Amino acid sequence: RSAQKNTDEDLSHHRILRGRNKKGYGNLCKLVSAGYQEGFYYKPRIDKELLAEHSRGLVALSACLKGEVARKLNMEKPEEAERAVRFYKDLFGDHYYLEIQNHGIPEQVKVNPRIIELAKKYDIKPVASNDCHYLLQEHARAHDMLLCIGTGKTLAMPNRMKFYNDQFYLKSAAEMKALFSEVPDAVTNTREVADKCNLDLHLGEYHLPEYSVPSDTNPQSYLENLVEHNLTLRLDEKSKRGEQVSSEMKTAYKNRAELELSVIKKMNFAGYFLIVWDFIQYAKKQNIPVGPGRGSAAGSLVAYCLEVTNIDPIRYGLLFERFLNPDRISMPDIDIDFCMERRGEVIKYVQEKYGEKNVAQIITFGTMKARAAIRDVGRVMDMNYNEVDQIAKLVPRSEERRVGKEGRSR
Repeated sequence: RSAQKNTDEDLSHHRILRGRNKKGYGNLCKLVSAGYQEGFYYKPRIDKELLAEHSRGLVALSACLKGEVARKLNMEKPEEAERAVRFYKDLFGDHYYLEIQNHGIPEQVKVNPRIIELAKKYDIKPVASNDCHYLLQEHARAHDMLLCIGTGKTLAMPNRMKFYNDQFYLKSAAEMKALFSEVPDAVTNTREVADKCNLDLHLGEYHLPEYSVPSDTNPQSYLENLVEHNLTLRLDEKSKRGEQVSSEMKTAYKNRAELELSVIKKMNFAGYFLIVWDFIQYAKKQNIPVGPGRGSAAGSLVAYCLEVTNIDPIRYGLLFERFLNPDRISMPDIDIDFCMERRGEVIKYVQEKYGEKNVAQIITFGTMKARAAIRDVGRVMDMNYNEVDQIAKLVPRSEERRVGKEGRSR
């Protein structure tokens, strides 16, 4: 909700918020969403007014050198730093901590004693933290190359984005104690912060939007009636095309449909199938092109009867168990292709019918495959392209596919 489009660094600060409980987690979600939806300007932002509205259940830390307190102190604005400390102390009480870091950066050496003074003055516990960007210290050079790849720079370029040194790795407890030997409480206080975070998330539960069915039925029976009716239509279509549909075939299709419906009932996914059927029917009625279906959903006769897919799984020997299996509890994954020019209409329909807060779009994670990674590293090291290309081509295609699969699984 921070609407001011001002790039002045003095107006934008980091802060660390952690959820202590379910209420805090909910507030954290609201703040993150608002930061992206209402306050986004180059980066997601929130203002203090919004933070105050959603501060319950949170633990707050003053953050790194880009935190408000540290930045004001380094800018020689101690009054403003204290004003910020008082604000957060009043807002979070004993759940507010002043953070100190030590990566050998001169600004940290300068500001840490002053932060500790403020901690004593306002009876706030200091917390020692460590800015981690890679696991081991020897990973620093690889991380530096990754920064170059991400920013389109080379290692030799001056004034490029670069970390101060190689201290941004995951330090051990012994290393942290040695770094903050003058303030040992700052290290032990990290345990207190961790212990305060007692969020118990009930994972493995699905909270699907509700598909409204007639009052004299329920989602499962409504789905069963749809499938029974549409299966007859599908088999009639086969007959009209001149395909032979024997009584044995009808029995096989009926048995397969009953088997799939029993699994759907057992896994309580009838509503899910009805929702997918609903927006596909909407698209077809609006003459929005819809693909024939792909992926494991093509193995479902129920999906075929609902016209979610247009591939007969029995004719092609496709397995329903690849799509839905009670021994492997997970949400059904139905891949549907809509016309790229009109897919927005389908999304809008779903948002309006089931509620905007119940609809989200997902992303695909890209992975760095072996050959591409070699070429990228060669580029940032200013190596001759032909030489790098020859090295990259030494990686077998089979090995590259294996690395890609492992990347996706992670």
